[in-house]
Amino acid sequence: MSGLTLTLITAAGISLLLFLVIRTKLHAFVALLLVSLLVGIAAGMPLDGVVHSMQKGMGETLGFAAVVVGLGAMFGQMLEVSGGAERLAQTLIKKFGQDKIPWALGVTGFLVGIPVFFDVGFVVLVPIVYRLTQKTGRSLLYYGIPLFAGLAVTHSFIPPTPGPIVVADLIGADLGWVILFGTIAGVPAMIAAGPLFGKYIAKKIHVTVPDYMNIEEIEDDQELPGFGLIAAIILVPLILILLHTISKVLLPEENIVRAVLTFLGHPFVALLISTLLVFYLLGVKRGYSKQEVQVIASKALEPAGMIILVTGAGGVFKQVLIDSGVGKVLADTMAASSLPPIVLAFLIASMVRIAQGSATVAMVTGASLMSPLIAALGLEGPILGLMVISIAAGATIASHVNDSGFWLVNRYLGLDVKNTLRSWTVMETISSLVAFGIVFLIGLFIT
Repeated sequence: MSGLTLTLITAAGISLLLFLVIRTKLHAFVALLLVSLLVGIAAGMPLDGVVHSMQKGMGETLGFAAVVVGLGAMFGQMLEVSGGAERLAQTLIKKFGQDKIPWALGVTGFLVGIPVFFDVGFVVLVPIVYRLTQKTGRSLLYYGIPLFAGLAVTHSFIPPTPGPIVVADLIGADLGWVILFGTIAGVPAMIAAGPLFGKYIAKKIHVTVPDYMNIEEIEDDQELPGFGLIAAIILVPLILILLHTISKVLLPEENIVRAVLTFLGHPFVALLISTLLVFYLLGVKRGYSKQEVQVIASKALEPAGMIILVTGAGGVFKQVLIDSGVGKVLADTMAASSLPPIVLAFLIASMVRIAQGSATVAMVTGASLMSPLIAALGLEGPILGLMVISIAAGATIASHVNDSGFWLVNRYLGLDVKNTLRSWTVMETISSLVAFGIVFLIGLFIT
């Protein structure tokens, strides 16, 4: 089968995927499996070969992603239930002072967004924004945009949140590099899209607390866990994973210190340690029974389950592209392009994101399409970490009416569609472009 035919099959497959997700509202998990099946058959693969590729892609992807996403979800759920997010916000607001509350909220969102799903962190922390707005009379956006920017940036760029883990697994990137570059790109993105843009847009759009929202009472300060404990727990897995990556660069292969750090810094081990710590320090030690901790952990797996399945379906799509020969054709075509791989990755993820709304689907599709090119070019090491952030940045751009996050902000802030576009959509686009610009510049110096 000619390369042109295989390219057309791929284009038709992606178009069908977008149609199924956007028009028919078919769940992304089912849509990805169906498209993978049809692309494999259309590319001339034996029928049993198509099924084998699907099984292989699902198994290889979930072997990593299911463990990491599951542990990360339990970790974040325990942090949320214990009041850890509230503690971070209260302490940082006191430390930064009244004049710099938006910066405190941006940092709060940045820290909370690492272990906690975006929508959970949003719902937990938005009452703080309400209280501050009622107290000062400022626009909700003055406090809300910095908080949402912090949550969105780390949710998209820094493991153990699902997005960067999914992309890293599909393209074979080391999570240490992803954490490092996600932080380097994420901090400026949060600043630009959060406190800076928030101050500007709050002057243009004055929003008060919606009448239909109830303001919760502030929890007794003594009942919340300590700030230092929460910060340390969040940093434990990140530091372990980073030490593992640094040891591979600085220490010889046959070295006992490197061997230990490699073991402790593997995402499975690092997150298992962190999850056990959070179960004990924020659960059992704070008066939760073992049964209650178990219920909290089980509840965390409900939203994580869907993300894990979509991730697995992305692995299926990637494997079918590779085994059918489509991946090689795509790789050759993209390699012949004058655009650097980092730019291609960003553009592909951006187009899928804008077309269908889901950041997860955009990340999975972008990583699946870029995987054959990465293999063909023999890319490895730090450059793959940059590729992950580039794909994640593309997958977060221009959130609009086809994205659930858009309506979450619209509802909780009482905005109309026009002002949600002017505030939330622009915020997401700024953070996306700033992060991409930074990884692109870094990429110029890394081969």
